[in-house]
Amino acid sequence: MKTTKEEMPPPVYSDIYPLDESYAARGETAPAIDRVEPAEVPEPYHSLLVHKTDMTSTLEKFHGETLHVEVLTRDVRENEYCREVVLVLDGTQKRVEFGAIKIMLDLFPAEARQEILRAQQPLGRILNTFNIQFSSRPGTFLRLTSDKFIDTALQLQWPQLLYGRRNSLVDSRERPLAEIVEILPP
Repeated sequence: MKTTKEEMPPPVYSDIYPLDESYAARGETAPAIDRVEPAEVPEPYHSLLVHKTDMTSTLEKFHGETLHVEVLTRDVRENEYCREVVLVLDGTQKRVEFGAIKIMLDLFPAEARQEILRAQQPLGRILNTFNIQFSSRPGTFLRLTSDKFIDTALQLQWPQLLYGRRNSLVDSRERPLAEIVEILPP
């Protein structure tokens, strides 16, 4: 009996997928990252990470500004769009998140796909703009010391202790729309 893609069990990923793939593509080793329990995530990180909503709306509400995307790296392979980004506040230009994301383009309507590939708006806004039903499934909460790449991305002067999460966005049929690692600056 042949199984279809939709009948297959969901894949198992590392705690830092797809960030690990991004580092490997650059020939670098990802920083050491510890898994932490939600209760171990201190404020304000806890309020910003331990929830089941998208980070775009969470960060915009917290900072009182809209966000845009600054793409650091990108790669399109068939229907997978991988990128490392920084989310930047429109007004103050403050960098409020570093992220690595793999987006399954074939699960999005054509207009949403075009907007994703334009790489100007965060995925959360695109999902909401195009009324795409999704659920956020944070799987792992992370603690790490930033490395040179993350320091540069977030404009940090030296390595610092940061928190983040590994998250999956799934559609109404439980198909993975995106796999994300989201890391917040101090």
